[in-house]
Amino acid sequence: MTDAPPPLIELDRATVMRGARTVLDEVSLRIEAGEHTAILGPNGCGKSSFVRLITRELYAVARRPPDTPPVRLFGAARWDVFALRQRLGVVSNDLQRDFAGAPAMRAEDAVVCGFFSSQRIPDHLDVEAWMRARAREALAEVDALDLAARLVPSLSSGEARRVLIARALVHRPQALLLDEPTTGLDVVARGHFLAMLGALAERGVTLALVTHHLEEVIPAIRRVVLLRSGRVFADGTPEDVLTSATLSAQYGADLVVRTEGHRRVLEPYP
Repeated sequence: MTDAPPPLIELDRATVMRGARTVLDEVSLRIEAGEHTAILGPNGCGKSSFVRLITRELYAVARRPPDTPPVRLFGAARWDVFALRQRLGVVSNDLQRDFAGAPAMRAEDAVVCGFFSSQRIPDHLDVEAWMRARAREALAEVDALDLAARLVPSLSSGEARRVLIARALVHRPQALLLDEPTTGLDVVARGHFLAMLGALAERGVTLALVTHHLEEVIPAIRRVVLLRSGRVFADGTPEDVLTSATLSAQYGADLVVRTEGHRRVLEPYP
């Protein structure tokens, strides 16, 4: 009998402070391998702090005496960031802004940087042929191989987002953590991007999507976690959680969820 794999992400009463302010308040959450999950909420609800907790930019408050670790990733409480990137790819708008400031960098080089978890290729390290081959393979996987020789600042927002996905995929990770991935994309680019996420989910890459856009909850995502004031407000299937009543209570305003096929849109109550 094969043992079940450990959860991708496991938070046990995790509390995060920023200065004197509590930004995550005893959050307990478990995301299994293959469990495509969206984490939604308004600005200030704790979404960004959740992302930074998972990427090791923030840390949960230590417990005294030591208890169950508040954060486990792939079953382990301690991780080297470079090793973590090989299993969990990260896509964020912060990273896209960082690369926009590299005027001489080609898209293929931006993907290769994923091997070094950096915004440039370190001068003292060699890029081996297999790394270039893997980078081009990752670009092809997101239908962006034709962008390989383009300079990063010349890319449109949609093209740049594909390159960032390729960068995250270069290690062939088990999961992707996506932080507001369609911000700045026009309606056509957003549609192409979401279709690409659906294809990645079908190939077995687990999606952990952090957003405030209901339109990004693609059919592959079967679990939605709502955050409010640093706490889990609701957790369940899209059908159970993404309702006008629940979201109105979460946002503290009269809102209505409008459905167009598989697409949901949140609007003020008319």
